[in-house]
Amino acid sequence: MAHELLNLHHLKIFQTVAKHLSFSRAGEELMISQSAVSMHVKSLERTVGMPLFEKVGHRIRLTDAGHALWEYSQKIFALMDETWQVLGAMRGGELGQLRVSADTTVGVYVVPEYLGQFRRAFPHVAIMLDVANRTAVMDRIAARESDLAVMGQVPDNGEDWDATPFMENDLVVIAHPDHPLAGDREIRVEELAQEGFLVREPGSGTRATMERYFQTAGIPYRVNMELGNNSTIKQGVANGLGIAVISRQVVQLELEAKRLVILPVQGFPLKRYWYVVHLRGHYLPPPAQAFKAMLLASTRVKA
Repeated sequence: MAHELLNLHHLKIFQTVAKHLSFSRAGEELMISQSAVSMHVKSLERTVGMPLFEKVGHRIRLTDAGHALWEYSQKIFALMDETWQVLGAMRGGELGQLRVSADTTVGVYVVPEYLGQFRRAFPHVAIMLDVANRTAVMDRIAARESDLAVMGQVPDNGEDWDATPFMENDLVVIAHPDHPLAGDREIRVEELAQEGFLVREPGSGTRATMERYFQTAGIPYRVNMELGNNSTIKQGVANGLGIAVISRQVVQLELEAKRLVILPVQGFPLKRYWYVVHLRGHYLPPPAQAFKAMLLASTRVKA
């Protein structure tokens, strides 16, 4: 079909001739010869199958077909300009989608602050945040359902992942203020293991870190209850159902309100970090690149 053969270069030359109604002036603007301008216009006329200009004395004017092509060429080039503007904005992270998955703790207590900053900087980017445990987060990234992950534990097969720490995450042991172990003396791991713990579900990074602590000490610990989120764990500890290992950032308000206390346990706080993670070697869309840069620019990791 003829429209499939429409040459944009020819169309641009036609537009310039139509603007000046002069082949010579169009050639001057385009810095090509008048004969080259005439050749391109004739080629375009053969494509559309109709003359686009007609002579009136010593001047030229647009034919009806020329008028129609002029109007549509204006729309074509305006749409092309808009297309490049949109693509340029997407390259700069100003448009598109930001798809983030985060493990439960960081997804509730840290990531929303940064997403608020991102929204203010890039108001036209659609933001999607999925909060789940570490295993589910890694599955979403592997399935390319999210572009970036924010999590507290680096994936095991590290060669497949790009993982950069951006914030410290200290794990502490919390208890009710009236708990027998609450006080100033350092608590030995053997004493701690006598207590009943409220723990997160398997797959939780916090639980995995706590398990490594007791495995290193060679001492088993006792589980009172397995709970699905940090809020429930905090409520359980505050009501005397056991003690728990949790991120210090999660319990700031409860500590200030004196509903919970941190136990001075040997080897605690356990030093961890929150990481921004994505698959190595896979395309990272511009909004995700911009969000990663924002996280790393405000890094809170001590040297």
